[in-house]
Formats: sequence, C-alpha cells, structure tokens
Amino acid sequence: MSLNIKSPMRLLSATALAVLVVATPDLGAQVLKPGLQPGLTRAPDSARKISLDEAVRMAQQNSPEAIQAEGTERTSKAARVAAIGAILPNASLNLGRVIQFGGGQTRVNQNGETVAITAAPTNSTGLTLNMTLFDGGQRLYALRTANSNIVEAEANRVAVKYNVALQVKQQYYAVLAAIESRDAAELQMAQATEQFKSSVAKVRAGAATRSDSLRGVVQIGNAQLALITAQTNKEAADAALTRLVGSEVPVTADPASVQENMAALPDSAELAALAKRGPAVEVAQSNVDAAREAVKASKATYLPSLSASYSRTGSGTDPRFGLGDGPFSYNGRLSFSLSYPVFNNFLREQQVVQAKVADINAQATLHDTQLAAQQSLTQYIGALRGASQRVAVQAASVAAAQEDVRVQQQRYNIGASVLLDLITSQAALATAEQALIQARYDYRIARAQLEALIGQDLR
Repeated sequence: MSLNIKSPMRLLSATALAVLVVATPDLGAQVLKPGLQPGLTRAPDSARKISLDEAVRMAQQNSPEAIQAEGTERTSKAARVAAIGAILPNASLNLGRVIQFGGGQTRVNQNGETVAITAAPTNSTGLTLNMTLFDGGQRLYALRTANSNIVEAEANRVAVKYNVALQVKQQYYAVLAAIESRDAAELQMAQATEQFKSSVAKVRAGAATRSDSLRGVVQIGNAQLALITAQTNKEAADAALTRLVGSEVPVTADPASVQENMAALPDSAELAALAKRGPAVEVAQSNVDAAREAVKASKATYLPSLSASYSRTGSGTDPRFGLGDGPFSYNGRLSFSLSYPVFNNFLREQQVVQAKVADINAQATLHDTQLAAQQSLTQYIGALRGASQRVAVQAASVAAAQEDVRVQQQRYNIGASVLLDLITSQAALATAEQALIQARYDYRIARAQLEALIGQDLR
C-alpha cells in the first residue's frame, strides 16, 4: 500500500527555511530533523477514490454477514418447498431381475444326454405410493412455520444490509473527517510558516524580540505534529474502509460524493411509523408468528394420523419388463392405516410446554424490540438535530475565527499587537475547525443510524 503525506517541511518555502536556519540555527535544526527521517517520507497516495454509494454496494456484496443472510434466506425458501412436498404423496419405482441357477431339474437332450434345466430370468416392476391423509394439521403448521421463517430471513437480510451500510458509512465518514483534519493541518502549517517569516523579518528590523521567532519555531513544530497525526489517522481510516468494502486495492473516500441538506430534517411522525416496521421489529414479529405455529403443531400430536399406501407390481419372464410379448402378471394393493399414540412417555406434553415457552419468549422479545426502536428513534433524532445545530454554530465560529486571525495578522504586521495575540487567535481557529469537523461527523453518523433503524435511505 502506497502512503501519501507531504513532508511537513516541504510546505515551508525555500525562503522560510533559509531564514529559519540563519535566525535560529539550533532550533531550526530541530525542526528540520523530523522532516529528514525516512519514516516521515511517504510515496504518492495510490488509494482509489470511491463514492459513498459505491462503498456501500461493494460492502453489501462482499461482507460475510450479508452473504450469510442471503444464504439463510435461500435455505428458508428451500425448507418451504420441502414443507409443500410433505403434503404430497411420495412415490418410488423399482425394477428387478432374478436369475436362478441349478434347482435339481434335468431333461434328456436329442443325443440322449441328461442336462440341467436353466430357468428363464424373472423380471419384476413395481410402483409404490404412500401418503399421509391426516396428521392433525402438523404438515400445514410446518408450512406456515416455513413461511414465517422466510419472512424472518427476508427481514434479517434487510437488517444486515443496513447494518453493513451503517458500518461502511461510519468508516467512510471517519475518512472524510481525517481528510478535513489534514486539510486544516496543512492550512495551519501554511499560516505558521507565514507567521514565522513575518516574525523573523520583524526581529531583523528590530521591531520585535527574538522571542517572536522562537515562538514561530514552536508553532511550526505544532503544525508538523498536527499534520503528521492527521495523515496517520487518514491512513488508518483508509485501511479500515478498504477491508470493510472487500477491495483488493486500497480505497479512500471521495468528499465530492457526499452532499448534505441539513435544513431538510425528516418528519418525526413519519420516522416513528417507519421505526415500528423496521427490520429488527419485522424479525421479532416473524419469530412470534413461527412460535405460534409451533404451539399449534405441538398440540396436533394428540390427534390420530391416517395414511394410505398403494402399490402395483408385475413379474414375468418378458425381457422388456412387461412391454413385450412375453408373459407378465400384475397385481395391486391398497391399504390404509390409522395410528394413535396413546402414551409416549409424556414427550407430547414436554413439546407443548416447550412450544408455549418459546412463544412467550418471542412475544417478550417483540415487545422489547419495539420499545428499543422507539428509544433509539428518540436518541437518533435528538442527535441528528443537535448535530445539525452544532454544525451551523461551529461554521459561524470558524468564519469568525478566520476573520479574527486575518485581523490579528494584519495588526501584528504593523506592530499594533504582539505575537501572543496572533497565536491565541490561531489556536482558537484550530479548535473551532476541529469542533466543526466533529459536529459534521456526528450529524452524518446519526443520519446513518436512523437509516439502519427504519431500513430505508433518507433523501
């Protein structure tokens, strides 16, 4: 994986470097030293930019959770086919040939010799049909249970789909936050460089003390550390995103693919209705339906079962199994049987109790899931609106801090303020920018959590 970070010292102009070495040789060497370490020199970034939609689509195709959910759904549908087949009769067809040797029978041939008589091979065919005519409704309940399991599998697949999307979005937004932090650090480096150049010029002109240039060195060092930290965070976030989407090549986020309209917040009543039908609630509801059918099936074991069997067989010496001119005899058989288990060591009673307990547990889980959906909805809506308001406030704070830095820079240039005032303004700007990045990240995460809760994309 190729990593990309502009060496912090490359952001310094050639003039600033020369001034740094001349004005403060010792401290300048200390600032230059980190930039010369091989570990801080990185190759150009080869990560491929992908949009948010592409990242989600790739993850839903490659995620083990999504693949397993799809497999469970296919298995449930196959179980329904088997449940339908259990209602139909089963049939079997058989063919046989019997060859007899010896047997003690002899005859005299035309030469007067006694020879053994070899019997002709006997062929047989058979068709058998078996069907349960009545079993107390167990097969019907099994079919209904299979249908409920399919609904559960489909709801679980949707839930997994949006859970995977939530994981991808969280990591994608983490990459965006790292990119924004890196951009802010690069701007901080550029400002520190210009400030240092200005302070050195003022020191040489006798308009400022040497302390100003020393503080400039400190500011450059802080900017370097911020830039290194931001780039390291981005590399780690890119690696995590690459794994989530299942890409063979490194990928990174494309800031241009994320457009937000924070003024258009979703309606709370509409979200509440969607949350009541969310994937998690649907899974819990289908569990209840399946448990109820299991209770009915367990009670059906107290009823008798009636089955029928029909068979038709044929046998003879015809080598074409009755399709030729040879002799072949047929016979048929139809039988019915009624079975009623009078006592089976209380196994039926145990099955009924287990089914009822499972039904009660499923209902309790459904109720708790519904309450959890309401709780999460309230939390996510509050987080979404709070983050939206914080973004607006922090955006205004960043704009004000940028203007304050510009004014303080001009005042320092003309000698109307000291360097400490400018450094304080720059620190306030850096704090405001990080707060804005965090607020924007929190808004995006809250929106993704809402989408996972209701099982729909918010547009």
